[in-house]
Amino acid sequence: MRKWFPLVAVCLGTFLLLVDVTIVVVALPSIATRLNADPHDLAWVLDGYALALAALLLGAGSLADRHGRRATYLIGLLIFAVSSLLCALAPNVPALVAARVLQGAGGAAMYATTVAILNVTYRGRDRGVAFGVWGAVNGVATAAGPLAGGLLTEHLGWRWIFLVNLPVCVAAVVLTLRHVAESRAGRASRFDLPGTVTFTLAVTAATYGLIRAADDGWTAPSVLLPIALGLAGMGLFVLVEHRSDDPMLDLRLFRDSGFTGLIVAAFLCQAAAFAYLPYTTTWLQRVLGHGPVDAGLLGALPTSGAALLVGALGGHALQRARPGLVIGAGLLVIAAGDLAQSMVGDGSGAAVLIPGLMLVGLGVGAVLPVLSSAVLAAVPPERSGMAGGALNTFRQLGFAFGVAVYGSFFHQRNSYADGLSAAVTLAAGFAVVAALTVFATLRERTRRPVEIG
Repeated sequence: MRKWFPLVAVCLGTFLLLVDVTIVVVALPSIATRLNADPHDLAWVLDGYALALAALLLGAGSLADRHGRRATYLIGLLIFAVSSLLCALAPNVPALVAARVLQGAGGAAMYATTVAILNVTYRGRDRGVAFGVWGAVNGVATAAGPLAGGLLTEHLGWRWIFLVNLPVCVAAVVLTLRHVAESRAGRASRFDLPGTVTFTLAVTAATYGLIRAADDGWTAPSVLLPIALGLAGMGLFVLVEHRSDDPMLDLRLFRDSGFTGLIVAAFLCQAAAFAYLPYTTTWLQRVLGHGPVDAGLLGALPTSGAALLVGALGGHALQRARPGLVIGAGLLVIAAGDLAQSMVGDGSGAAVLIPGLMLVGLGVGAVLPVLSSAVLAAVPPERSGMAGGALNTFRQLGFAFGVAVYGSFFHQRNSYADGLSAAVTLAAGFAVVAALTVFATLRERTRRPVEIG
């Protein structure tokens, strides 16, 4: 039994950091009321965490390889615990957003080390069991976030969605100290500080501009300037990475159109399947009058339940099929689910969303597992860690991008129902573009690693 304690320690941290991507969703109306927050503020409560998690993930992996995975994981847990307490005590929106950004930094340190810790801790059949359990925890966290947030918000208050992290962090720290051995890479690369800084500034500036569009309009200087700075920053990031001896993201991986198509699909899939859920729960609570628990169940359970069903019944068969076909078809199912939800109107009840949410879940259950394995198959083995980090990075960026873009549609319409309908219609468009990208770029070459060098 003791041999599974490292797995428990890793799964506790993984569960926490993934739950906190979505646990805030159903608490947003309560936060808005208590802290007098506007939609722009609420978008940053979500995106501050997702951006920090995405921007620092690859850099955290490099630090972990160099200075120790166990040490990095522990530091991440401590940062996550302190920032969770700061979130719970936040007196205003700026303090809450700052604490969420810090929380995302801790989550990045944790998430960047989990796979490596399991990989060096377990061998043979035990390794397969460990990764199977860890993957299941990833899926359960998606379902548990809105439900846990609803229960805590409705019965204890929104601050408890952060306070509940503290005892779990303590348990994870104790287990890690006692049962997880330290490990480092054989040849650790240098920490890519210029790449980390330019990437973080670029995505933050662009996201800020997208969020401001909800209030100021798409042609306002307050929108165009940060978006332009973000694009310029991304160009600088590309230049820095090309000239770096140890880049946090080797851009030569994108020479393979299959790998590029998969990363685009990951970015757009996250935006198409999950990023409109904050606006769904807002409509359920503010217009239909549902409590946080009901909003969490109605907004998340149909999607997560359908995704888990696909994984349980068809996971093995999906992994054996052609990845391009599975991913592309799954994205089209997500698009159909988004379009089904666009039927929502001013006189609609919550039931109008359920068929569409279930379709989205079926698509997600097919796409995400195959997407992960296809990304790893598209690169050389020595680049698998970097490729996995890039996948998780662009998934989180897709969520942040979607939240920002849908906000401008949601809050500029005559009613919440019209805004939600516009948001999910746009989400369907993202899913279709992702599917077409996969069909156009992902052929049998995704099973042949691209040559680097």
